[in-house]
Amino acid sequence: MNRENKRKQYEKNYYKTHACEDSFTCKVCGRPVVSAGAGSAHRNHCPNCLSSLHVDVEPGDRAWDCGGIMEPVAVWVRKGGEWAIVHRCRRCGALSSNRVAADDNPMKLMSIAMKPLCEPPFPLERIEEMTALMGGAGELPNLK
Repeated sequence: MNRENKRKQYEKNYYKTHACEDSFTCKVCGRPVVSAGAGSAHRNHCPNCLSSLHVDVEPGDRAWDCGGIMEPVAVWVRKGGEWAIVHRCRRCGALSSNRVAADDNPMKLMSIAMKPLCEPPFPLERIEEMTALMGGAGELPNLK
């Protein structure tokens, strides 16, 4: 069933009260994605590569015509400790946040979370120099 037919078939906010058990094939990694194992009634991204499609204005409404790939660019922690993935559309640049599913790839989640530490906006070779410029000694203390 394509998005246009789905949009006509269901009323606004239908997915807020009804489970979505649709299966799909991930457009990025090609793996089949099923709703079982997500830990919620709504599967909105691939558990392997964490990518999604830009199809919703409101969760589940399928009212957006962009259809671009939503790539995972960051993670954040919601109130209460629940993790969420920040997606950015490759086509239009829109940002959205989706809660982490129970079966999401933990290594992919951690690699996204660690990216700012692994790729800082300055050269690591200059960290001692920058620390000294900020008034520090510029070197690590001898812990022996």
